Amino acid sequence: MATTELYSKGACVWVPDPESVWVSARLLRDFSQGDQQLQLQLGDGREVSYPVEGPSGLPPLGNPDILEGENDLTALTFLHEPAVLHNLRVRFLDYSSIYTYCGIVLVAINPYEQLPIYGEEVIDAYSGQDMADMEPHIFSVAEDAYRTMTREEKNQSIIISGESGSGKTVSAKFTMRYFAVVGGAAQQTSVEERVLASNPIMESIGNAKTTRNDNSSRFGKYIEIGFGRRGDIIGANMRTYLLEKSRVVFQAAMERNYHIFYQLCASKDLPEMRALKLDSAECFRYTNQGKEMEIPGTDDVVELEKTRNAFTVLGVQSDTQMELFRILAAILHLGNVHIQASGRGGERSYIDTEDRSLALFAKLLGVEGSQMAHWLCHRRLAVGGEMLVKPMAGQQAVEARDALAKHIYGQLFSWTVQRLNAALRSQREKPKSFIGVLDIYGFETFDRNSFEQFCINYANEKLQQQFNRHVFHLEQEEYVREELPWSRIEFSDNQPCIDLIEGSLGLLDLLDEECRMPKGSEESWARKLYDQHTTRSAHFRKPRMSNTAFIILHFADTVQYECDGFLDKNRDTVFEEPINIMKASQSELVAELFQQDSAGGAAALSVPNGAIRSGKRAHREHKLTVGFQFRQSLQLLMDTLNSTTPHYVRCIKPNDLKEPFVFDPKRAVQQLRACGVLETIRISAAGYPSRWTYEEFFNRYRVLLRGSLSGAGEVRAACQRALSELIPDPEQYCFGRTKVFFRAGQVAVLEKLRGERLHAAGVVIQSWVRGWLGRLRYLRLRWATFTLQRYARGGLARRQAQRLRYTRAALVIQKTYRMVTVRQLFLVIREATITIQAYARGLLVRKNYRKLLEERAAVCVQAWVRGWLQQRAYGRVRAAVVLMQCCMRRRMARRELQKLRAEARSVEKFRELNKGMEVKLMQLQLRADQQTRESVSLRDTLQSEREAHRVELEQLRSSLRRMETQLQEQPQRTRKTSEREEEERRKKDEKTANDILQLTQEIDALKTERDGLLKDKEELSTRLEEQEREQADCMQRAVSQAGADVQAELEEERRRYQGLLREFTRLEQRYDNLRDMSLLSERPRGHRRTDSTQSISLEPPPPPSLSPVTSSFSGSPAFPSSPEEVRRVSVTSPTPTPLIHIPSHTHTPPPTPSWRPLSPDAGSLSALMEEVGVAKDAGDKMRGEDLKHAYDAVRVANKLLEEQVMGQRWQWEREQAALREQLEGLQRTRAAPGDTTSHQLQELQEQVEVRELECCRLRKELADLRGVAALRRVLSFTGPSVSSSASVNVSRSTSLRRVGSSANLLECRKRDEAKLIKNLITDVRVETALSLPLGLPARLLFLCVQQADGSGDQSRAHSLCTAAIAGIKTALKKHSQDLDMTALWLKNTCLLADLLSQHSAKQASADGEELVRLASDYSEASRALSDLRIQAYQQLLAITEGRLHPIIVPAMLESETIPGLSGATKPLVSSRKRAGSDPRAMGAVGAGGGPEAAVASMAAVLRELGLLHAALARQELPLALQEQALRQLTYLMVATALNSLLLRKDMCCWNRGLQIRYNVSLLEEWLRGHGLQAGGAVATLEPLIQAAQLLQMSKKSDLDASAMVQTCNVLTTQQIIKILTLYSPQSDAEERVTLNFIRIVQGLLKERSEGQAPQLLLDAHRVFPVTFPHQPASSLGLGQPPEPLAIPEALKLSFLRRA
Repeated sequence: MATTELYSKGACVWVPDPESVWVSARLLRDFSQGDQQLQLQLGDGREVSYPVEGPSGLPPLGNPDILEGENDLTALTFLHEPAVLHNLRVRFLDYSSIYTYCGIVLVAINPYEQLPIYGEEVIDAYSGQDMADMEPHIFSVAEDAYRTMTREEKNQSIIISGESGSGKTVSAKFTMRYFAVVGGAAQQTSVEERVLASNPIMESIGNAKTTRNDNSSRFGKYIEIGFGRRGDIIGANMRTYLLEKSRVVFQAAMERNYHIFYQLCASKDLPEMRALKLDSAECFRYTNQGKEMEIPGTDDVVELEKTRNAFTVLGVQSDTQMELFRILAAILHLGNVHIQASGRGGERSYIDTEDRSLALFAKLLGVEGSQMAHWLCHRRLAVGGEMLVKPMAGQQAVEARDALAKHIYGQLFSWTVQRLNAALRSQREKPKSFIGVLDIYGFETFDRNSFEQFCINYANEKLQQQFNRHVFHLEQEEYVREELPWSRIEFSDNQPCIDLIEGSLGLLDLLDEECRMPKGSEESWARKLYDQHTTRSAHFRKPRMSNTAFIILHFADTVQYECDGFLDKNRDTVFEEPINIMKASQSELVAELFQQDSAGGAAALSVPNGAIRSGKRAHREHKLTVGFQFRQSLQLLMDTLNSTTPHYVRCIKPNDLKEPFVFDPKRAVQQLRACGVLETIRISAAGYPSRWTYEEFFNRYRVLLRGSLSGAGEVRAACQRALSELIPDPEQYCFGRTKVFFRAGQVAVLEKLRGERLHAAGVVIQSWVRGWLGRLRYLRLRWATFTLQRYARGGLARRQAQRLRYTRAALVIQKTYRMVTVRQLFLVIREATITIQAYARGLLVRKNYRKLLEERAAVCVQAWVRGWLQQRAYGRVRAAVVLMQCCMRRRMARRELQKLRAEARSVEKFRELNKGMEVKLMQLQLRADQQTRESVSLRDTLQSEREAHRVELEQLRSSLRRMETQLQEQPQRTRKTSEREEEERRKKDEKTANDILQLTQEIDALKTERDGLLKDKEELSTRLEEQEREQADCMQRAVSQAGADVQAELEEERRRYQGLLREFTRLEQRYDNLRDMSLLSERPRGHRRTDSTQSISLEPPPPPSLSPVTSSFSGSPAFPSSPEEVRRVSVTSPTPTPLIHIPSHTHTPPPTPSWRPLSPDAGSLSALMEEVGVAKDAGDKMRGEDLKHAYDAVRVANKLLEEQVMGQRWQWEREQAALREQLEGLQRTRAAPGDTTSHQLQELQEQVEVRELECCRLRKELADLRGVAALRRVLSFTGPSVSSSASVNVSRSTSLRRVGSSANLLECRKRDEAKLIKNLITDVRVETALSLPLGLPARLLFLCVQQADGSGDQSRAHSLCTAAIAGIKTALKKHSQDLDMTALWLKNTCLLADLLSQHSAKQASADGEELVRLASDYSEASRALSDLRIQAYQQLLAITEGRLHPIIVPAMLESETIPGLSGATKPLVSSRKRAGSDPRAMGAVGAGGGPEAAVASMAAVLRELGLLHAALARQELPLALQEQALRQLTYLMVATALNSLLLRKDMCCWNRGLQIRYNVSLLEEWLRGHGLQAGGAVATLEPLIQAAQLLQMSKKSDLDASAMVQTCNVLTTQQIIKILTLYSPQSDAEERVTLNFIRIVQGLLKERSEGQAPQLLLDAHRVFPVTFPHQPASSLGLGQPPEPLAIPEALKLSFLRRA
């Protein structure tokens, strides 16, 4: 409490008021001890007496006027409720500021209006800044959480709380959007898009309109955004809590069901939605109960489109989306199912079999309608081990139907959340840390509060307890534990209320117990509550007029709950029979939803969808009630929040009428008292918000400490010694037992000191390294200089010797030449004399002979003339026939092209393209089958041989046994046998023995052979198996590798194509801007030049018009040059096709030969790719003929489609130009007098027709002259007179067509093309390139193109242009950070484009001189060069912008270059480097910052601008182009500096305005010194100049306000008011801007702001259109006798030959 001395006369105090809560009053006299009353004068002039009961009863004092509108409540001198309420009201109503800091809490007031403070420029302004330096914003809290996470590597959480309708959901969305932008990867990925895409989906299925909020979240949501090691988003995870499923079947008055139902009903007329059979929302019971079908300002059709797009981004296919919509539509139809009562007293119920709603429900879900109708009206009971079916009453059947609808929606909601989490899950790596964003339902109290409001308020009690313990309880306990001098502050703890709800025998325990009772009811549960808690808990009361309700005294308000429905909602049961029907659904999604019910307890615990009631006794897992599950999930949430570093956002609802910028003090103070903001103010202002352990402090600020540590116990002593030196004021810190504590702002001071120390050390290291590198470079340069000098001197000596030799040789040549000349003259004279004598002697004879010869010659001339006339007639007929053939073939080709395009768009085409791979696989399979058949045949042959050998062996053995048997059976011979018979028998025995021996040997040989064959068979089988295995492995590897290559290439092409589409949209907008500028600008009469952005659009230029004469003699169309080309087939069709004509436009002849023979082989396909301009680098990397063919064919098809788009674009442009010309003609006709104007127009038309006829006549004469010249050449044998006259005519016609000589053209052969591009463009050294004459590469390339074009090799000329363009692109990419090289190639690109344009056949002569025209059309190359020079120009700006961006704010706002002014300004407390919050950029800034990072002053800015200007001037680029570049850069600097100024309170003071104006004057002086002030660069500085003047102007009287409004005519109303609001005096001589003065300025600006769009920040990403000045032919040296170009030897272009 303030001392009594402050209560003097005129002091401001606050007194209570029943309407405004607190009102301001002033003391009329001093207060003295013992006074019982205070005499006060209220704001309306009334005088009142305020009773005082001692010093403690004095009213609160008011803060000084200078503190009105403070952005941090802790900065107020007097901290109490009226001061906080008044400050919030002033900021909200007068300053339109909805955010205010309150220590560690951000107070956000819902404006109920869209404000322009959430754009990308605002995100850029807050990114990397400290909370203390910037205006309060939700982005500032998000940035603080992000920086804390990246710096301390700790998980963070942002807890957004407040009442329903206070703006929590919107705050959570903006927080996630901020993380998606600043945490995005270096290259744009889809992770951030998927994170943001989850918002519209969850809003559509989880948000609904209530009486307090049009977009109220009816579920709790906690999103964990995972970040990788580099600080970029790599995934996310979402947890939901307590979906309000009862809203599906019931809505209170003035409320709606979930948004998705109304979105579907509003989109019922869409073609894809007609199958759902939906009607308007008024026709469905589940959507018409609240009588609110629409939300003002919301289009449900548009919202559904956003939802569908979000599903697509998250990877949900369109058929799955439609299946999801069918389930939602089925829920609506289920609500319209009519259940009729029957029987006595309505104890039975039934559903009509013809019920249309039931039929639609069954059809949409794919279930049996009759079964569903039966089990909706019956239930199954188990009695005595038997199953009985019992009918249900009408009301019970309706409840069962509603329970089924709620269960279906709950399962669908859970499935959607699972799909979202699957899409958001990180695939690359495990998140290193995360930031959680809690968006949970706010505290609710309605006229009738049920189970949902009870759970919601219970969750808010837990969150409030967490907030209390973090901000109050833990704060004081920390100080006590650390033994700090601190007085305990009492605060209200809501633990008794939480114990009442979740404690033993609390409300939830008694509710679960009543639910387990067989005949439990709400009445018995209420009685138990009264008996248990009425006398035992101060937070529980019983209503006087009801026995089925109870009252709980919550932290925010007192709420009465009706017990009706508590038990049913807590059980959340649904009968098993309808669930079984749903499980048997034909729809896969429906079956998947209801298979989750059989997952057991784990699923029931994670997805609280209630229990399933059946006739049998359910499992224990299904007995978990909704209250029990919600309590467990809430406890898990509390554990997660307690393990993170919390950041609090308190949302305030300013009024209950949802009116924009209407402040109700009663509602506001009620919420302020409940959320603990006032207690936060006291703790934050009086305590130590920052704390570090001694080890952490020592490790973090080791660079600031001196000396070394001898032991671990000296850490605390070292910290104490260091802090006494770093922070002189001992009140700003305090030492505890284990930690050191700091007051607010001291950690930022230490961070600044640490950064300065590290920066100084880095500068020392850089100086040594750069010195060493400089020394090394100097030594190399010195050695190179000596070498060059040695070679140069040798070259000069050799040149002198060569000159002497040339002089001596010249003398010899002159002597010989003179002798030869005199002798030739003598011979000529002698020959002439002899000739004259001969003619004189034979004059008479020759006269007669000549007469005969002339007669014969006349006859021959007549014959040749008549023949020539017939040939010309025949040629015309032949040309007409050929033209007709061309038209027919073109028609056939167009049909074939349409067929090819249709095939190219189909999936089957790609399968045909891969047909070669399939054929290859089939060939391999056939080869394997053939080898298998050969193996089988070998096995059969071996088996047959074995069988033959076995049969023969058996025969021999049987014959042997037979012979032995015969010998044994033969009777004994008599002894009288003769000697002869014995001898014969002996011989036979010997022969038999020999035969047996021979057979035995043969058998052994066969056995050996059999063993060998068996061994060979085994080896062959093993080898075949190995070969088959190897072939299969090779085939598998080849197929997998080929498929992977094809897939990778297709993905790359798809990514490039999507990038081209995005670039096309942006470039089309730039084209429109340039076209508008061209209409406003004046052009020279003798030259009509298209806009420079013609290169940006994808349209071809208009082709030259052909007269009848020129078309007749231009020759036939380009036919295939060889029979081989005729046999070629299309690359996109397996069957041979005729030649395909590809026109660039329907009615316009193409500029290039349009007959393109296509072939499936590699060579022809490469030729086709060269013709259509498709690069071959990616295709050449592929392996395999078929894969390369398929890939190249796809790329060719894409190119053909692009050409078609270009043709359509050109047709549209032609129609637009014709309409514009017609409109201009009508305007001129309307503006001129009637008869005179029409007469003049008629005369002009007649003159034009006469000129056209004259041109046609001249063309015909020229053609005739060409024919006569050709005839004379044919008849040259008739005499010298005819040949001489013909030669004279031919030379005269040639002189009319050409001026100058082509002797200086350069010839580049096809095989040397790559070498030329490499030596001249891609691999040229920087020193060599910068030493070349200006434009030498462009001139060399043009001479080569001109030579190829003149020699008739147009394909080589086009190929050279394409290669040159590709080479320049490669050079730009290679030197993407080099200003000089980028400017060099910008110069050459512009020069080459101008040369092609000037020599084009369509270009008219600008200076009246005829140039050597190019025969072919190079419009494609000209467009590519125009695109390329725009790319080079943008690269120049990007290089300079990248160097300027880190130093713009420090140089233009923070630098103090005025002598004597730095002492008067307040020192800045933090660094302004963006890299401080982005760990990915810290290394780059620290390593490459150099002097620019060390000295962030205007000198550094001007040095960067000077480097750009020097690079442009060195290449002699036009002054207009330099002015445009400087205009773009000055706008960037002004936009960045002004945006930072509008968001930083420490910059808005008089001294800083003077400094800013001085810095801008330096920039103006630099522009004028370089002659660049006329291009608009100075005009872009005006907003920052006026902002500086606004800071310096007087701000007291009405005259000051009028002068301010007149001076600041460029600044918007929002910008002026923002600067006045942020203006902070830095000395006693200044005064703060009063609120009354701001209101005066607002009134003066109201008229001016009526036609302006609300704009606070400038768009720093705005790009001005660039126009490249036209270079006339005289400036390029055209039309003059060409001089040979001197090609330096360093380029190594000796292979070029002069033509």
